[in-house]
Amino acid sequence: MRPGCYDNVNGVKSVRANLSIRSTACKCIPVKKSGAADRTDGQLMSPSECVKVVVRSRPLGQRELKIGCSVVVEMDPKRAQCSIRNPSDKMGTTKLFTFDGAYDMNATTENIYNDIVYPLVESVLEGYNGTVFAYGQTGSGKSFTMQGPHNWPCQRGVVPRAFEHIFEAIATTENVKFLVCASYLEIYIEDVRDLLGKDTKQKLEIKEHPEKGVYVAGLSMHPVHNINEVEQLLARGMRNRATAATLMNTDSSRSHSIFTLHLEMIEMATDGQHIKMAKLHLVDLAGSERQSKTGATGERLKEATKINLSLSALGNVISALVDGKSTHVPYRDSKLTRLLQDSLGGNTKTIMIACISPADNNYDESLSTLRYANRAKNIRNKPRINEDAKDALLRQYQEEIARLKQLLDKAQMQNAISSVNGTGDKDEIEKIRENYEQKMSCLEQKYLDEQMNKAKLENELSQMQDNYRQTLSRLSQDNTNNTKPLMRVADAEAALEKYNFHNYNSSYF
Repeated sequence: MRPGCYDNVNGVKSVRANLSIRSTACKCIPVKKSGAADRTDGQLMSPSECVKVVVRSRPLGQRELKIGCSVVVEMDPKRAQCSIRNPSDKMGTTKLFTFDGAYDMNATTENIYNDIVYPLVESVLEGYNGTVFAYGQTGSGKSFTMQGPHNWPCQRGVVPRAFEHIFEAIATTENVKFLVCASYLEIYIEDVRDLLGKDTKQKLEIKEHPEKGVYVAGLSMHPVHNINEVEQLLARGMRNRATAATLMNTDSSRSHSIFTLHLEMIEMATDGQHIKMAKLHLVDLAGSERQSKTGATGERLKEATKINLSLSALGNVISALVDGKSTHVPYRDSKLTRLLQDSLGGNTKTIMIACISPADNNYDESLSTLRYANRAKNIRNKPRINEDAKDALLRQYQEEIARLKQLLDKAQMQNAISSVNGTGDKDEIEKIRENYEQKMSCLEQKYLDEQMNKAKLENELSQMQDNYRQTLSRLSQDNTNNTKPLMRVADAEAALEKYNFHNYNSSYF
């Protein structure tokens, strides 16, 4: 596969700065789609959509087979239903749950990706934020689903499949330049750590910006040009991740991890550049644990306690979001819920993969996971295309003009029919026509004004960049005679760096 990050590196760098200056932040503007958006107080609002939830059951494990466990979970893939039988109930009572997908032990990760993850990644390439996260008890198959084995093609994980999907799309997309950066963090005992940073043990702070939203200050960003580079970063981060053996899992994740791809897409159109940004969060949660089953003691027990507390906080957030009576959503109760804030009830398309064990001795944990998932499917998000504010405004003007023209054509047709039939009030119809024409004229003028303002601003920013470069060059020449200009050069470089994409996005979680 050829590198797909961008065909012309210098070309992307030259336009990259324009974005960073032009849109103090690349705002999330609600984009109206025909027949889909509602109007509230004159504003165009993006339609909401529910979090998509699928459930996956793994086969019985070696330990479960050894102690003679029986299967209490059944899947009906056609109806997307999962039933679970209480092994303690002599009546054989079962509970039934319906999701967006149900996958039994014979299903492959390829099936799950093609059915539900593929459309989400396509949306990311259109400018939407996306999140995929796996949830379930320890040893239920979350990491298997997200990461997958390297030597089993049909069971390759969601994460490497998403990488391949994105870079194949980049390689085949025309008239669009891409810049892709990656970040990888973990939440270990309620501390946020950069798995790709110079010091992976350093504790990072979570902050919030009025336009960027929640982000991790100091989280390193790494440009990637092809699938090999991003897979190397993933492998590097996984080596730094906290894992340990328990009775339930020989390689149990002791932390939550979030691998994020940050995309900047620059479309070269006849009327100029159109810029969109998107983030794809790939989340592998640590599993909920019972000390009696995992045998956790000492440090393992401390880890398990923190894991369970953060997952409990996640459950509280889910409950608050689906409970119409709640006025407060407790996102701040844990680092995990804070970082997933936009993925749960915010500007993101989200998929939850609930992983369960089919064994009778895990009935309580599997039932708890299914109940979590059943609540999560009722969470409503408000995903929007993340694009330059002026591009979004121009798009809205164009769509409103087209809508008014359709109404005008309809009114003229009704006028003609009324004339033939000898009915209708011509004066009233003429007033309607004049009203529509005035509205169209006003919108068309606004559209032209915004185009001119956009072109003027891009020109000013280009000149500003040239001035900075000239200043840098002059100060660098002075450097041979004096050490003081070194400070001035550094100041100028720092100022120019403000207009660099990597600096702009380093705190854009």
